[in-house]
Amino acid sequence: MIRLNPEQRVFVTERHLATLTTLREDGSPHVVPVAFTWDPDAGVVRITTNRGSVKARNARRAGPDGARPRAAVCQVDGGRWLTLEGTIEVVEDPDEIADAVARYARRYRPLEPKTERVVLRLTPDKVMASTYMA
Repeated sequence: MIRLNPEQRVFVTERHLATLTTLREDGSPHVVPVAFTWDPDAGVVRITTNRGSVKARNARRAGPDGARPRAAVCQVDGGRWLTLEGTIEVVEDPDEIADAVARYARRYRPLEPKTERVVLRLTPDKVMASTYMA
């Protein structure tokens, strides 16, 4: 499990949007703006989305060797940036969805209930950051 340094931990709790990059079936990047939360205890990024979204479909698609798909979340604020890269999966567990929604509400704003909501759970194995946060 990766650990973020103190500056990085603060940065991922500030109210910023990020981009999520997943891979389409043809291998091309699908990049979209997202709001996300960082769970320091589990070492995961959580993104809520609709079950049928392109990013969720991409997160369900295994790699050519059957491996879990990879993705990256990149947050930028001026000269500060942080990218978390790793495997991604779709989680439909109601408890994890509720936890993700509660974390989202603390960082951004409360979400309206949605029956189609799922969580994209990115488990990073690589952290890249600007020199301000290295």
